[in-house]
Amino acid sequence: MLEWLGEWSAGVDWVHVATIPLFTGVVGWLINWSGLVMLFKPVRFHGVRIPGMRELATVLPRKAQEVPGLLQGGVGWQGIIPARAAKMGSIAVDKAIAKLGTPGEFYQQLEPDRIAEHIVTVFRPEIPQLVEEVMCREHPRLWRDLPRPVREAVVERVQGQLPGVVGRVTDEIGIHIDQLLDPKIMVIDHFRNNPALVVRIFRDFGQRELNLMVAFGFVFGFLLGIPVAVVDSWVGQWWLLPILGVVVGWVTNALGMWLIFEPPEPRRILGIRVHGLFPRRQAEAAEVYARIIADDVITLERIGDFLLDGPRGDRTRQMLATALRPAIDKAAGPARAAVRVAVGPSRFDTIRESVAREAVGRTLTPFKDPAFSRRQAEQIRLLIATRTKELPPRDFVEMMRAAIREDEWMLYAHGAIMGLAGGFLHLWLFGVS
Repeated sequence: MLEWLGEWSAGVDWVHVATIPLFTGVVGWLINWSGLVMLFKPVRFHGVRIPGMRELATVLPRKAQEVPGLLQGGVGWQGIIPARAAKMGSIAVDKAIAKLGTPGEFYQQLEPDRIAEHIVTVFRPEIPQLVEEVMCREHPRLWRDLPRPVREAVVERVQGQLPGVVGRVTDEIGIHIDQLLDPKIMVIDHFRNNPALVVRIFRDFGQRELNLMVAFGFVFGFLLGIPVAVVDSWVGQWWLLPILGVVVGWVTNALGMWLIFEPPEPRRILGIRVHGLFPRRQAEAAEVYARIIADDVITLERIGDFLLDGPRGDRTRQMLATALRPAIDKAAGPARAAVRVAVGPSRFDTIRESVAREAVGRTLTPFKDPAFSRRQAEQIRLLIATRTKELPPRDFVEMMRAAIREDEWMLYAHGAIMGLAGGFLHLWLFGVS
């Protein structure tokens, strides 16, 4: 045996053999580094539109259709994560946000009583203008003929009714919030329109782990290069190194992804404790994730936008107008019957409806106050952080990984291509073993 090893080692080109692990190590580092670039950049699609490509893409294999831009008729690239921003939003809701709390729970965290107080503070100065505009439009002669003290008394009475009206409005929103607010649509639309936000979610709490994955690319590549060097020295065929380079490139990327996400819970393998880089920092990640969701996604400002201008906005306006009508009747006070006779029932009802419609939009305008929204965001952040920490590790990993799981093959294929190129480069520099 020793004699055979001596004869074999005497005939080995040690420079050729020693450079193979170094090559595979460097290629492994480049694979993981460029793989991160592919994951995150560019945020928007960069490429060219080709006539007929959209139609051609529909008959390509399903995996090919997943390449960013093809189904839109373009040839180019968009980072895998921003390209799947809407999908990640959907999965984030299904896997996590839906478990973090119902729309009602989110709304209660925003403290409706404080919202009502803020609405009253902001809306009260606008009431004189609101009453003036409506009365001048609907019954200008009557309003002009009323003595100033009477007009001022009407405005004061409306202002006096305001806290009760607003309290009723915020209560009605809370009662019907599950029918008026859809967090899933909110999150999906916001992620689709702001793909950079999804990149930020990964970057803000995972940059350290991603950098470690790049470093491990060299380690994995170097270790895999050792058996490649041995096999190549035995076989000595020109085609072997490029083929083994494909295997090394594919496995290096697969190991990098495994290193980040698996296993979701601590496990011992060959006596060594292993735990995915992301799930081991779930508590820290929960704080970052909660801050981003509370500051940018599920905010009081965006809830107000969704309630009034979202797909269920008409229902919100109708509900609020219904809640406002009784208060408008009360604002007329003892003179209500006389006013109704003076202007006519239909005209009185028109005035009441106009005031209600005008008041709906202005009632929820304070929802869109950015400064007030930021103050209330702390409550949402605490809720999401607490619930995210309580998620089972597998659900947490799935929330982060599911959006890119179907596209991981592109990263592996990219690693295989770079491994093939590395094999040919080594062959060109050092020849056949």
